[in-house]
Amino acid sequence: MAPVGGTAVQDHVALAEIELCGELIIAASAAEDRLSLESIDEVLRVAEERASAEV
Repeated sequence: MAPVGGTAVQDHVALAEIELCGELIIAASAAEDRLSLESIDEVLRVAEERASAEV
């Protein structure tokens, strides 16, 4: 039974992971063939994350 008072907890990391998985599923379903590693990195914005980590 859920506690009374609306104490909803959001796990922002889990929500971000779910969003990325969804984006991968969409990309894979739109692709004619398997996604290359480069395509997967592009969907997951790996280069952007690396660039922001270097700053």
